[in-house]
Amino acid sequence: MQQANLLPGGVPRFPPLSYNRRTASPKESRLPTSSQSAVAFNGHSMVGRLQRVLVCSPRTAGWNQPGRIARWRELGFHHAPDFDVAQSQHRALCRELEGVGAELLELPPAEDLSLDAVYAHDASLATDFGLLVMRPGKLNRIAEAQGHASFAASAGIPVFSNVVPPGTTEAGDIVWLDSKTLLIGNGYRTNAAGLAQIRESLAPKGIEVISAPLPYGPGPSACLHLMSLISLLDDKMALVDLSWLAVETVELLKDRGFHFVEIDPSERDTLACNVLALGGKHLLAIAENHETNDRLRQAGFNVHTFPGSEICINGSGGPTCLTRPLLRGE
Repeated sequence: MQQANLLPGGVPRFPPLSYNRRTASPKESRLPTSSQSAVAFNGHSMVGRLQRVLVCSPRTAGWNQPGRIARWRELGFHHAPDFDVAQSQHRALCRELEGVGAELLELPPAEDLSLDAVYAHDASLATDFGLLVMRPGKLNRIAEAQGHASFAASAGIPVFSNVVPPGTTEAGDIVWLDSKTLLIGNGYRTNAAGLAQIRESLAPKGIEVISAPLPYGPGPSACLHLMSLISLLDDKMALVDLSWLAVETVELLKDRGFHFVEIDPSERDTLACNVLALGGKHLLAIAENHETNDRLRQAGFNVHTFPGSEICINGSGGPTCLTRPLLRGE
């Protein structure tokens, strides 16, 4: 990439929204006409047509650096990462995103990133008012959040709010039920203080924040987010790991008119519930979860897949974890 195409900090300069900077010419773009605007970011939907997304490749996250790889056990990976396989699988993910017309932006590299940085979803939350910068409950990821804040400044996206001590928050615990309602998992990664800070910052904007208790599950050292148990598929359909959701969360979703597709329980450990909505009945899922993906197809969804053995399952982060959506359409 030529220097002229970079903003300060190494962030790619935004092209017009009708242009997919990696693969398409303007006339080849698959983005709908409604996206042709100067808006660079928004939030408040997890199911609208994906138009702009931040990613962090294994190379950027240092999966090819011995010093970072050496920490794989303490970070909760199942085995030492295979960089070549992971990079190939991440490219497959990116091809699927580009194939539905999404514009990809790469997080700039930094010395204080860890292997976990590849899971770009968790360190920030996009809102209509700017980026809400998290304070991750996993301590090695705190620097990641500052990387997202620097990215936002370089890319012209305002930082709306920052979570500060003693609060901890990770965006993997946060689900937009609708444009005015946030459901936030209260567990080991997002604590009560962090949840209260998000509620306080968004209340003046008319956003309701609802707490969702999380189960103990595999314990505090594991990565169990609310989005490990629920992925929204469209405005009124959710993929769920029903037996692990709290009763009050299940009843809340039913009261709000949501219908459920349940994962195949045998695929819980391969992150079957972690599915990214691309908009227009299109989903992105890990190829290894055949049974759950078939259930989604039977429910009327077009399921795109990519291999996730190394990039996803090894580090316990699926398609939603690998992406930080910055702009969605209708």
